[in-house]
Amino acid sequence: MSFNASSAVSTTDVIVVGAGHAGIEAAVASARLGLKTLLITMNLDTIGQMSCNPAVGGPAKSQLVREVDALGGVIGICADATYLQLKMLNASKGPAVRALRAQSDKAAYRAFARQMVEAEPNLKLRQTMIAKLHVDPSTHAFVAVEDNLGMIYKANSLVVTAGTFLGGRLWVGEKSMGGGRPGEGAAFGLTACLTELGLKTGRLKTGTPPRLDGRTIDFIGLEKHPGDTDPHFFSFLPNRPVREQMPCYLTRTNEKTHRLIEENLHRSPMMAGLIEGTGPRYCPSIEDKVTRFRDKDSHHLFIEPEGRDTYEMYLQGFSSCLPYEVQIQMVHTLPGLENAEILRPACAVEYDYFPAYQLFPSLMSKYAPGIFLAGQVNGTSGYEEAAAQGLIAGINAARYCSKQEPLVLSRESSYIGTLIDDLVTKEIHEPYRMLTSRSEYRLLLRQDNADQRLTPIGRQIGLVDNERWEVYQNKLSAIELERERLHSTKLNPSEALNRALESTREIVREKASLWDLLRRPPITYDALQPFDTASAGVLKEVRDYVETEIKYEGYIQRQTKAVKRLSEASRVKLPLDLNYAGIRQLSNEGREKLTKFRPVDLGQASRIPGLTPADISVLQVFMSQRNRSEIITQEAELRMAEQEKRQQFQAALAESVAELVPVVEGEPSVVGPDSQSQVAHFVNESSDADLTREAFEREHALARVQETSDDVTVPEDEPLPIV
Repeated sequence: MSFNASSAVSTTDVIVVGAGHAGIEAAVASARLGLKTLLITMNLDTIGQMSCNPAVGGPAKSQLVREVDALGGVIGICADATYLQLKMLNASKGPAVRALRAQSDKAAYRAFARQMVEAEPNLKLRQTMIAKLHVDPSTHAFVAVEDNLGMIYKANSLVVTAGTFLGGRLWVGEKSMGGGRPGEGAAFGLTACLTELGLKTGRLKTGTPPRLDGRTIDFIGLEKHPGDTDPHFFSFLPNRPVREQMPCYLTRTNEKTHRLIEENLHRSPMMAGLIEGTGPRYCPSIEDKVTRFRDKDSHHLFIEPEGRDTYEMYLQGFSSCLPYEVQIQMVHTLPGLENAEILRPACAVEYDYFPAYQLFPSLMSKYAPGIFLAGQVNGTSGYEEAAAQGLIAGINAARYCSKQEPLVLSRESSYIGTLIDDLVTKEIHEPYRMLTSRSEYRLLLRQDNADQRLTPIGRQIGLVDNERWEVYQNKLSAIELERERLHSTKLNPSEALNRALESTREIVREKASLWDLLRRPPITYDALQPFDTASAGVLKEVRDYVETEIKYEGYIQRQTKAVKRLSEASRVKLPLDLNYAGIRQLSNEGREKLTKFRPVDLGQASRIPGLTPADISVLQVFMSQRNRSEIITQEAELRMAEQEKRQQFQAALAESVAELVPVVEGEPSVVGPDSQSQVAHFVNESSDADLTREAFEREHALARVQETSDDVTVPEDEPLPIV
């Protein structure tokens, strides 16, 4: 995989292959960090394409979007600019599981994303298919890519964000064809190149539901779901666009639907074993739902618009790979869809992926320096997971070119850190979906505080511009002012106050600050508003943040302490070349897993499935002894080096003293026995003392004085000038 550098048609800093949600984040981040970036895609018209559900956010996913935005990414801005509906999910539950979801205009999102990419001065576009990788033959470090036309593009680093296109295959019933998504061909060549470099590959499967003609749907009688009247937004930037919202509708499967599916399961390529890849556990096909949850007689389905300027509707929760004619019958069993027409059939997509335990937490390959992977090629599902990985891969590809340390986010810092840590420490056998339950610190990693956790990091690495930084600083100031106001403003108990709080079942019996009143779970800003008119001037996001802090203060403090304790393990670094096979006290499975995953620290090792607490204890003791041994060795080497320097100086000093003592043939030395003993004493003492210029000057002067008179004495504590 070597080539002649003079044959390259393009030379740049960073190349990104694939222009989906991961590729956009990677390319924009790299370009904004000042690196010349080339974004290569097989179709420039589908940059930012929403291949499946045209929606952004949801539980845990909205946290990822807000974290990407806080670091300076773009998915939140794109979603805010093109939404059809905004809705806060789990609004009645705790702040750790609240999640914003946007139904997006698919065509508008795609157009907005392309405009954003084209506006970047350091970013160029190319439409082609990459078929080969070129690496340094000795180090396997990335050098260039080559497309299917033989054109070569040279760069210092590469980010692969190929989505479902590597070896992609589409399935509708027994019929199949090559493709990364309906209407677009598959990509071939990259999988072979990466496996040649040592990466292992596997197959995964995802799916998409049918698209319906909205004009043929009977919406009367269906449950209508509008958006929020006072919507939240994904981006922390102000002045988000206010758009007219469109409703979604709810329908349900029934006994007739389930019976039809059961009767045709043998025609499913998944059930028949024709599809090798494993499907997603948390976004199953309708066939999976019916067979796995036989106790349920119904599954709800959402009918969602795909855009403002189209009548195409998306049937969420109804992905399938059954034959087309069966899909038509299935759709007609659903309330409101008895006469619905299918515009695009549901299908399954099978594709190559690379288990991410073969990557460092920076998302760079352990086998090929300079090659980064992000998105569905790492075994994840969803636009949000892809965008999060793409951002980190793009940042680190740029930092790799600049010879800077990679950006690695810890589990306790973010959902992004949790996502990547899970990927690089676990074997992924099914598409990975981000869930709030995957984080041990979800009360700390809320969507409302993503900017406080990550915007300073984005600023430090150079991705947060002055405008965003000013917005962040203003928010911090507003939060601090609100805290002070709530502490200093006090309310006296009164009949009117207790009447207003009657629905909360709280009674105020003594004077209390607004802060203390808000600490009571049932009492909210809104409940106190008649007695706290100043709160009307406080930004909604500031009110929400401060109220969460107040009500969950004790829990937050406990979780913060737990984070500090658990983060201690991350300080114990593990060498990448550590010979785990030689640590006999480890279990066999422990040695095997550690050799396979090569964790970078003890904390990461503790999260590898199959490692027992005993294995972690053995590893901790081993590293402690190893570090102590290294310190002892270093100290011994330092003492030996110091001793060698003293010996060298003694020899040089003795030679210098000898030159100062004139020896004339046939005549006795003019240096008396006393001065000789003083010189000898000085040479011996120098082995235990610093050999300073002052000491050497003193002895030099002493010898010269002795040449003149043996009776002259020199005070030892008084330095002499150079003679």
